[in-house]
Amino acid sequence: MNEQPVVFECAGESLVGIVSVPRGSPKLGVVILVGGPQYRVGSHRQFVLLARRLAAGGAAVMRFDYRGMGDSAGASVPFDEIAPDVACAIDALAVACPSIDRVILCGLCDAASAALLYAHSTHDARIAGLVLLNPWVGSERARAAAYVKHYYTKRMLEASFWRKLLAGGVDIGSAAAHLSRSIRRVLGSAGEPASRGGESLADRLGRALDGLTTPTLLLLSSDDLTAREFGEYSRARRRGARLSACVEQHTVDADHTFASSAARRRMEDLTAEWLHRTYPEPECLIASGGLLNID
Repeated sequence: MNEQPVVFECAGESLVGIVSVPRGSPKLGVVILVGGPQYRVGSHRQFVLLARRLAAGGAAVMRFDYRGMGDSAGASVPFDEIAPDVACAIDALAVACPSIDRVILCGLCDAASAALLYAHSTHDARIAGLVLLNPWVGSERARAAAYVKHYYTKRMLEASFWRKLLAGGVDIGSAAAHLSRSIRRVLGSAGEPASRGGESLADRLGRALDGLTTPTLLLLSSDDLTAREFGEYSRARRRGARLSACVEQHTVDADHTFASSAARRRMEDLTAEWLHRTYPEPECLIASGGLLNID
């Protein structure tokens, strides 16, 4: 496996990425999208490690910086408007590895949402699958439900909470007000705030979820309110029905960013196993001395 930097253009700006290239002529490409205000390395260097793991298994993997982030030029753009960046990154990966004939999009948090929106809105024929890690739906009602059902319930069962309460370290008035607002949001009839085009982000993502026909791996962390919010939103929208049959879902004992080494390895294992089951490729050995440590 080898790693090489690439520079490519998007809307007149220069973007920077790193491509992890396996030996041979890979057919499968993976483009890793970065969530939040981060660059291509990711939290705890998780995208560096994930890219190398997948490349060692035979996939060509690109991780890159959007416009205005990391080493890429230009003004930053909202995560739900990075479709041009994603398309140009796929083009650049195809130039770096001409043998690939299909691409998987992988992202964490709002990058997972961006991947879902890209696949749904562009109908890019090159996209053969999605890996969604703790997608962010931006639903106020689902977020409130997650707080009420999971955060407050968990806190009430923690001895540390009661010690803090008895010691006067809890602002009871503020906590009660927040809980009350959350309950009103859960029970209220108001819709989600509108965003671009008069449609809420949650509704746009909901339509993309409803229309999923592409093989998709969905990984949700057990200790993450973003994952809980996604679960609440998905169940409410589908009235308890399961997601599309093309979605394979797993819960990982992890926080939002899979910070522990055990959680990260579990996330990598599930992703690599799903890729090889869904898109079988021959194993690709890592050449001795062939790894360049470019972050």
